[in-house]
Amino acid sequence: MSTDGETNLAQERIKARLRMRLMRLLETDSNETQARSADRKKLHGELQQMAQQLVADNEEQPFRADEREQLINEVLSEVIGLGPLDTLLADAAVTEIMVNGPKEIFVERDGRLSKVPQAFRDVQHLRVVIERMLDSVGLAVNETEPICDATLSDGSRINIIVPPLVLNGPTLTIRRKLRDWTMAEYVKLGALSEQAAEFLESCVKAKANMVVSGGTSTGKTTIVSLLSAFIAPQERIITIENVAELDLLGRQHWVRLVGRAPNLQGRGEIPLRALVKNALRMRPDRIILGEARGGEALDVVQAMHTGHDGVITVLHGNTAMAALERLETLMLMSGLDLPPEACRTQILSGVDLLIHMARFADGSRRVQSICQAVGAGRDGFHMEELFTLDVKGFAADGRLEAALRYTGAKPKFLPKFSMNNVPLPKGMTA
Repeated sequence: MSTDGETNLAQERIKARLRMRLMRLLETDSNETQARSADRKKLHGELQQMAQQLVADNEEQPFRADEREQLINEVLSEVIGLGPLDTLLADAAVTEIMVNGPKEIFVERDGRLSKVPQAFRDVQHLRVVIERMLDSVGLAVNETEPICDATLSDGSRINIIVPPLVLNGPTLTIRRKLRDWTMAEYVKLGALSEQAAEFLESCVKAKANMVVSGGTSTGKTTIVSLLSAFIAPQERIITIENVAELDLLGRQHWVRLVGRAPNLQGRGEIPLRALVKNALRMRPDRIILGEARGGEALDVVQAMHTGHDGVITVLHGNTAMAALERLETLMLMSGLDLPPEACRTQILSGVDLLIHMARFADGSRRVQSICQAVGAGRDGFHMEELFTLDVKGFAADGRLEAALRYTGAKPKFLPKFSMNNVPLPKGMTA
């Protein structure tokens, strides 16, 4: 009677031989390799025949059907797939994957982090998978260029950093794009109320200038993509990003500008500020700035201030007020000798609305506040909430019970509604 150790050893022998035979099979011709790699179903059938023959030729103990299936899938993942990442990427509940070297992988499921048993064989295996991911988007990472940000064809965002800048070994972070939401689905999910969704739709159509704020992984990009669906199809949209993240479904008149980071010698950079200035010369109907991080904040606010309506920009901030304070700081970092009072005046005049996103203990991502800045003083901006999140508490299953409620406040940018023939949603103060 065989032991578990003998069974595992036999499986590893078969797996190693299958891996070698599959690699030889794919080395015959580069064009044939690409075609056969794409036909995973065909390769799966060939590996089944190989596995059966290996067992028969070497008189290995027989495997159960599920064991053989698992073995074949592991070999395919290692040779033409993404190794242990394949099973994680196939899990719809996984929203982020964090690889801290070859032997340590963490995932986020439903807003909670946990370590998974999957691992790479060694550093070389992890490097091969990273190269395979980057080859698909025409990028590379190495000791000369040890940091890379990219967006995969499925919309997932990846960040890679390799030694000597990290001591754990090659480190990979994947933020997945699981699906394309509609605003109706977002409302049903509880991320905001139906009245708030109708108000935001009206604001987009009225060409209100918006700032979307929030912390890391709170859903800022998602809400911007949802808002873009309300822009009239004939309008020309220009998006400006450091890494291509926004996905504006169904848009035809959409120009995507992406900045470029400097190399290790500090050359070759194309900053967002240069792209914002160029976008203003491209006859935009709408400008969407993926995230303001530097002096481009001044150019975006001045564009809002001088008649470019319907601008949307993203800012990191723990609160809506903190986001505006950061916007002011970024404007002061533009290199122009501007007094803080002038920056605040332009922000108050240009920014119509702030949408603040937050992630809660149950893992949910929601609109926490929709507000406007109505003044500023030495203590900062004076904010007025149009919609606020009323939190009732947590249900027995750990789910947050909360609802976004209209406060009764009057939007300060009402003239834009009348100028663009857009009515306010029912129940709101005009």
